[in-house]
Amino acid sequence: QVQLVESGGGLVQAGDSLRLSCAASGRTLTEYNMGWFRQTPGKLREFVASITWSGDSTSYVDSVKGRFTISRDNAKNMGYLQMNSLKPEDTAVYYCATSALRYRSSYDYWGQGTQVTVSS
Repeated sequence: QVQLVESGGGLVQAGDSLRLSCAASGRTLTEYNMGWFRQTPGKLREFVASITWSGDSTSYVDSVKGRFTISRDNAKNMGYLQMNSLKPEDTAVYYCATSALRYRSSYDYWGQGTQVTVSS
């Protein structure tokens, strides 16, 4: 079983940048797809970005395209979400997730989340 721990959240102003990190332990991230999601109170968890196990393909929700970049370092067992040009509507708890199955885009393991707050 894998444990995921997010970090890097905080309070920033609109237009600023943040880099979220996702540290995995208990299992390698290699050969497993991973993703980032976010959630605000009273709303469903929303997909933000995903990256394949090899890193050769990424996907983003339309609202973050061109501003966010997902990446991974399999050697370090880490995932990242670079967030630029942040907007108040990006305020949420951000979660990283990964699959229990190799090469699958299911999300079975989740971190505890990191708060991102963007002030206007």
